[in-house]
Amino acid sequence: MTLFLRNIEVVEPSDVDWFTLGRKLNDGDPLADDLVAWMLAEDAANRRKLFYQVVDGVVPIDSQLPGPLLAFMQAVTTAPKWLDHKQLTLATDVIARTGKIGMRVLRDFGLMAGYQAGAINHTLVITGTLEKGAPRRIAETTKWWIDCTGSDALNIDGAGFRSTLKVRAIHAMVRRHVAAKSEWDASYYGLPINQVDMQATYLGFSTVFLIGCRLLGCIFTKEEAESVMHLWRYIGWLMGVDEALLSHSEESGRVALYRNILSQPTADESSRVLGRALMDEPLERHYRVFPWLRRRIEKQIHLSMTRLAVGPRGMKALGLPSYILPWYPLLYAPLNMTYCLLALAIPALKNVKGKIGRYRQLQQLKVGFGAQPAELKRMEV
Repeated sequence: MTLFLRNIEVVEPSDVDWFTLGRKLNDGDPLADDLVAWMLAEDAANRRKLFYQVVDGVVPIDSQLPGPLLAFMQAVTTAPKWLDHKQLTLATDVIARTGKIGMRVLRDFGLMAGYQAGAINHTLVITGTLEKGAPRRIAETTKWWIDCTGSDALNIDGAGFRSTLKVRAIHAMVRRHVAAKSEWDASYYGLPINQVDMQATYLGFSTVFLIGCRLLGCIFTKEEAESVMHLWRYIGWLMGVDEALLSHSEESGRVALYRNILSQPTADESSRVLGRALMDEPLERHYRVFPWLRRRIEKQIHLSMTRLAVGPRGMKALGLPSYILPWYPLLYAPLNMTYCLLALAIPALKNVKGKIGRYRQLQQLKVGFGAQPAELKRMEV
């Protein structure tokens, strides 16, 4: 995580900031938590079915819905006053232009580097989510991200809007399940998937994404970068992140990232378990051409990018090979920067770059899911 700290304006948190952030460790997502409590109270299968029908637009949102479900849907369908749809549109174009490198950044600078925060990992270890099923979980996260970053994806009838609500409910279900386990130490960890955890995830998709893409040669105007922050501010809001923890600009996002990192405990054995599992995830990808070779090349590319993100000490903390050098970023960044500069000078090339980039992003669904349907796992009750 030291790489990110060198690239942000350091604003030390005050005592009030520390107190507020610490209190958020015990805060969940009241709307989604109430929804799940209602769902599990009785007739869970049918209540879950009704939830999915409402989210998918099969059943209308009206006063006939049960209270917790109606409250949840009314809240998420009432857009915040600050929402700007023009910025959402610009952000999806910007993200498309990052192509496959944007997805590499999210995996290696966001997810893998984030495993150094031992407290967040504990939920994943208890559920076995990424230790035993890393490839499937990565594929599902890719599906959700693809849904969220498409054109008009966050309209009420959009794929990203619907997928985000489903993921939010799953998080509430996991929070309830893990909190009830005897091995969960609430006095140390707070709530599972608490507001600080949720903020860290949201910042990974926004602030860390912009930092990492720039290091790999991507060029963003200030307006473009702010649009990406705005997009993820809205997605974070839909996901149940407290508005006080959402950043209104890239600068405030960097400050929030710095403070969140400061609040995290150091890496532990869970960091190494999850790090090694994610390291080997490329070996189970579904490539049609030269699969054996491409899997191993991708593994080395990801290790190289992780080395840039976390440094040698971070590699050791994550249980990754210490001899890896950041060869891929050093080779790729100059070429990508040249391409981006040309795209800025030639508008037609910018459009082509966006179309090619989005195509490559969509292809990752096939790589992740193979012959299986590209869909999110449904909530278990």
